[in-house]
Amino acid sequence: MTPQSKYLVTGGAGYVGGVVAARLIEAGHQVVVLDDLSTGHRASVPAGAVFVQGRLQDLAAEVLDGSFDGVLHFAASSQVGESVADPEKYWRNNVAGSMELLAAMRKAGVGRLVFSSTAAVYGEPEQSPIEETARTAPTNPYGATKLAVDHMITGEANAHGLAAVSLRYFNVAGAYGAQGERHDPESHLIPLVIQAAQGRRPHIAVYGEDYPTPDGTCVRDYIHVADLAEAHLLALAAAEPGQHLICNLGNGSGFSVRQVIDTVRRVTGREITAVGADRRPGDPAVLVASAERARTLLGWTPSRTDLDGIVADAWAFARALEKE
Repeated sequence: MTPQSKYLVTGGAGYVGGVVAARLIEAGHQVVVLDDLSTGHRASVPAGAVFVQGRLQDLAAEVLDGSFDGVLHFAASSQVGESVADPEKYWRNNVAGSMELLAAMRKAGVGRLVFSSTAAVYGEPEQSPIEETARTAPTNPYGATKLAVDHMITGEANAHGLAAVSLRYFNVAGAYGAQGERHDPESHLIPLVIQAAQGRRPHIAVYGEDYPTPDGTCVRDYIHVADLAEAHLLALAAAEPGQHLICNLGNGSGFSVRQVIDTVRRVTGREITAVGADRRPGDPAVLVASAERARTLLGWTPSRTDLDGIVADAWAFARALEKE
């Protein structure tokens, strides 16, 4: 990554893509955001970015030219439940869209890519913390399509010299300035608990209270979105022609559902009703990342690992949205 480079950020009107685009601009780079706003928000596109509205499949070849130094690819459908009900949408958007992007990059001579992958490619892990060498066995079409794109990128690197890094996220949370989670429908635990604190939902459901964990509830690895964004900038610098590097991103430690609810209560000062519910099929007891490869090869160390701080940032963003 050279000073004042130019990058295309697909899905840059989304939660993570918008924060990464903002960090790139802060670092002095030119940014073009391509997003169809089907799930993203125009307000999430940072000031200073050129915004192009449209579908990746339709516009990738039109937008990309030889002036770009690389692509950060976030554009995807990402709801697990929806992927089970409508798998063809996920194969069309995530896989076919990525294929069009890679073809456009190859034609334009753009040889650097950072891909937003997911821990969902591992399915139900056999051990924790999860390393990149773990068996990949996604349990839903969302994870399967992301894994398919990872395989596609490996082939592109081997055949055409693409310099690529896939970053497999665990649970992204928090906010960065005016940018945070605003999914519809919302499926992530921290914003759901915050909605209960705001009175926007009557309670928060706790799916399973008899797991083999210290308090009986599931344990998950939460990573602050700003730490995640920093990893993308480091990945751009680390990408090597002809190689496809895959790195997990996480804090390396986990917090239980009960701990998250208690933290939101403490940070917000609000009463939150938690109601026990049956386990959801396929929910592993513990999902925690080993991020040692990212530390070693990217030089990445998360600095915002405190759950209170992550929740406080998410709460500040949610309060700001209330005033809009």
